[in-house]
Amino acid sequence: MARKRYVVVGLGSRSRMYTRALLADHRDDGELVGLCDVNQNRMDVQNKWFADEFHVGPVPTYDAAEFARMLDEQRADAVIVTSVDRTHDHYIVAAMRSGRDVITEKPLTTDEVKCQRILDAQADTGRAVTVTFNYRYAPRNSKVREVIASGAIGDVVSVHFEWLLDTRHGADYFRRWHRDKRNSGGLMIHKSSHHFDLVNWWLGAVPETVFGFGGLHFYGWDNAQARGEAVRSYRSHGSDDLVTNPWAIDLAESPELKGLYLDAEHEDGYLRDRNVFTDGISIEDDMAVLARYDTGATLTYHLTAYSPWEGYRVGFNGTKGRLELDVVERSYVSGGVIDPNAAGVDQPGNEAIDRTRMTLRPHWEPPQPVEIDEEGGGGHGGGDRRLLADIFGERPEPDPLGRAAKHTDGAYAMLTGAAANRSFATGQPVSISDLIDLP
Repeated sequence: MARKRYVVVGLGSRSRMYTRALLADHRDDGELVGLCDVNQNRMDVQNKWFADEFHVGPVPTYDAAEFARMLDEQRADAVIVTSVDRTHDHYIVAAMRSGRDVITEKPLTTDEVKCQRILDAQADTGRAVTVTFNYRYAPRNSKVREVIASGAIGDVVSVHFEWLLDTRHGADYFRRWHRDKRNSGGLMIHKSSHHFDLVNWWLGAVPETVFGFGGLHFYGWDNAQARGEAVRSYRSHGSDDLVTNPWAIDLAESPELKGLYLDAEHEDGYLRDRNVFTDGISIEDDMAVLARYDTGATLTYHLTAYSPWEGYRVGFNGTKGRLELDVVERSYVSGGVIDPNAAGVDQPGNEAIDRTRMTLRPHWEPPQPVEIDEEGGGGHGGGDRRLLADIFGERPEPDPLGRAAKHTDGAYAMLTGAAANRSFATGQPVSISDLIDLP
């Protein structure tokens, strides 16, 4: 059987999960036949790495304006979208209308208008859109779905969910393009769509009404000044305090960051290492959300982007008991400089301990620890490896947990964040049905 032909648009760090899979573990399942980006240097660096690591010839490269030509010339079967979030809809819609299926990074897109474009194009074309919600595939999150579906805690009435991003990972969103809400939709969409999708999937429910508060309380010029902290240079590279500033990131010390960003600046002017305490940040760093679902269940959710440790806590209250999940992904941050996005990269003092504890608390019975098989590990709690096997490999049998996410899953996850953003701005609850026409 002929291998499926894939092209990738957006060749930043995140794309490497997919390209490496197609050149290594899943090379018999699919073929990487085209690269597309706004920056030629970035694509050339990727091709050099492909040659060094996998001993393959260069993959053909195309400028973003040549996207349609790439699809035709390379006879692409499917498009992998890992570009800046605000451009997702453009590539997803163009791919579907040219007869291609799509695999896209979360979020599906950044606002309800773009989401409607995607849903309309999918309805018109019937093409498949897979949203890569890798957290569904992490064994601990899959176990939550399994326990709830078993009826062990009865009908879920409420969910309490806290997610903490530490000062290594959380701060990075305030250095990059994500700091501009026009690019990312803010963390409510770029990051929290992961979490909202988990709740939708765990409960088998869809959100109806959302209310929230959010603000920029830690990062940014005004907050630093209010705390009496000196705001240093606009960016880390070339600054006098690069080594001593725990908020700095050294692009020159990381081959990946240097190749993809520092050496590529001359083409598009994008700075990957902006100071997290400068002006120009339009996203929130502390957010509280209340949501109601079509099942009658409610969610209380909080995201903090400046925590001393990283992980999450979630509790489910049901008619027969309670289920609790506590995950510590990193216990503290020492201030050492590393790439916060490099999977599996750690340094002393930045320890990814990945401790998981799940407890079932039935009514009238002692608490019961729930065993989770997390053998094999990997990025996103083991979710990346399992996701890649699902989207590129041949699934031997149906997945009873329904982990594969389609366009409507991506839409509901993103729309929860979009509704929260509107609530932040208006101070009013927002109905999902007022944002978009969903199937």
